[in-house]
Amino acid sequence: MKIHSLTLSALAALLLATGAGAAEPARMAGGMLVGSSGMTLYTFDKDPAGGGKSMCNGPCATNWPPLYAQDGEQPAGDWSIVMRDDGKKQWAYKGKPLYHWSKDQKAGDTSGDGFNGAWHVAR
Repeated sequence: MKIHSLTLSALAALLLATGAGAAEPARMAGGMLVGSSGMTLYTFDKDPAGGGKSMCNGPCATNWPPLYAQDGEQPAGDWSIVMRDDGKKQWAYKGKPLYHWSKDQKAGDTSGDGFNGAWHVAR
């Protein structure tokens, strides 16, 4: 019995260290990424590809709220975390920071897609 509990403890430690079993910050729904509230997520063309930086700050971030990463959340697989100009952490998918659109009213809305030719539904 003692060996069994040590094995389970070792497995749990391994899963925590590798991020396995950790919840992803967003999910696919209807072919697009959505946040935990079901609201559509977007990418911004001005964010450098794979650069891990958000170019949407200040008033831009008021209209396009970032998908913030909470303390203790860890990147894994296609998910990474970028540090914003204001010092907060933001989730990125395949290197592209993710945002909500303040004008979307309910889950499934995509009114920000194509906005100013620079905003696109994250897929």
